[in-house]
Amino acid sequence: MNAMEWSKSSLGYGRKLVDSTIAGIHSGEHGFLEEGRLTPYVATATRRSLCPSAIGAIVGACCGYLATDRRSAARALGGAIVGGMAGFSAGMLWETRDLTASVGSCVRKSVQRTRDEHWFEKNPIDYA
Repeated sequence: MNAMEWSKSSLGYGRKLVDSTIAGIHSGEHGFLEEGRLTPYVATATRRSLCPSAIGAIVGACCGYLATDRRSAARALGGAIVGGMAGFSAGMLWETRDLTASVGSCVRKSVQRTRDEHWFEKNPIDYA
């Protein structure tokens, strides 16, 4: 096998893996949401993530204000922004954990199926 054949084979296999990943994402999303749409689910998760965001902003503002001997509003504001972003991210991760698990499971199954097909193409089994 020369370099050209190898690169075409590798690119084709990579494309199959990407396609199976995308198919797994769609399958996991549709399997989890069943008749629902993604937008209301994400809107609900966003609304529920506002409380952790507020808590993170308060903690960040306190840490930013009390971190050094020189107390400043800019440090408190910076801490509030960073804390709010961290709290919001943690809240979104927690609220969407079931969807993430469903999508991850379907992606894993889809990619494994593609990998198995590729292996059987390279290593055919003769039952004769």
